[in-house]
Parts: sequence; structure tokens; C-alpha cells
Amino acid sequence: MAGSRRRDGQGAFGGDLVGPNPTDRAKKGVKRSLLVEGDGGPLAVVVAGANVHDTKLLAATLDAVVVERPQPSEEEPQHLCLDKGYDNPTGHQAALERGYTPHIRLIGEEKRAKGERTYPPRRWVVERTLAWLSKCRAILVRYDKKARNYLALIKLACALLWYRRQHRLCVLR
Repeated sequence: MAGSRRRDGQGAFGGDLVGPNPTDRAKKGVKRSLLVEGDGGPLAVVVAGANVHDTKLLAATLDAVVVERPQPSEEEPQHLCLDKGYDNPTGHQAALERGYTPHIRLIGEEKRAKGERTYPPRRWVVERTLAWLSKCRAILVRYDKKARNYLALIKLACALLWYRRQHRLCVLR
């Protein structure tokens, strides 16, 4: 049996932190949970199997923020925009415990009228950052068996995104 031939440091076939993708014929896959700031700069990233629900990753993603976060105050609360997938007690509780003001569209809620002023969640900012990260071939297709190596590649790509942003801002000045 192939399982008994594994040596120290060798992971299971396909690697760790992979799971059956519920939308792709149960192929093994990885889910990347990403927290970004308003302009799309990545602040935190967590990986898990593709079959893990987003609300289970929310607390880990909020805890994985790599920069020191300013203390929220009543004058300037820190907002957290989330989509309908986080509309449950777990999602609300995770955001409130960490001092964020959650903005979560309710499941079944209709779109508001055009004249009504709202602050909608801007999901496209996260999707754009994921697209930037997917330009790295080693991130788009996971070649690493160990999840910590894959996560390190993602974090390196996030640092590269921040470097390019900083370089672009310095050139414009």
C-alpha cells in the first residue's frame, strides 16, 4: 500500500488542507480566505480545504492580520464589509468580537432603490485582489503538498503586491 511507504516529512497524496470541491465534481481543492483594505491591498490570508464554509474561516482570517490595527473608537469605528455568505450568528459574532462594525447584506434582502444612499459591500475589490494573486502560477495551481509552503507563497505574492503599490505611488509623486 502506498500509504505505508511514506517517510518523515511526506504528506498525504494531494497534500494537507485540501478537500472535495462541492462545485467541481468533488475534485480536491483549496479555499483562500482573504481580507483586504479599501483599495485592495491584502491584509490577511488563510487557506483551508475547498469544502470548508466561509464563516468557519472568518475568525482565523481576522486573527491573521499582519499589520498593527488601530484601536476602533466611537468616532471612527472600523467597518467590515461581507457578502451574504456570512449572514449567520457565527459571522456576526466573529466580527463583533474583534471590534469591527459588520456590514452584511441579509439573505433574501432585495436590492435597494437607486435613489437610496447606502454603503454596499464592495466584493469586487476582493475579487480583483484574488485575480492579481492568481497571476502567479504557483498560486493558481497548487503544486505544494504542504499547506504552510503554499501559504508562504501566497504571503510572498501579497508582499509583492504591496511593494508594487508603494513603488507606483513613489513614481507618481
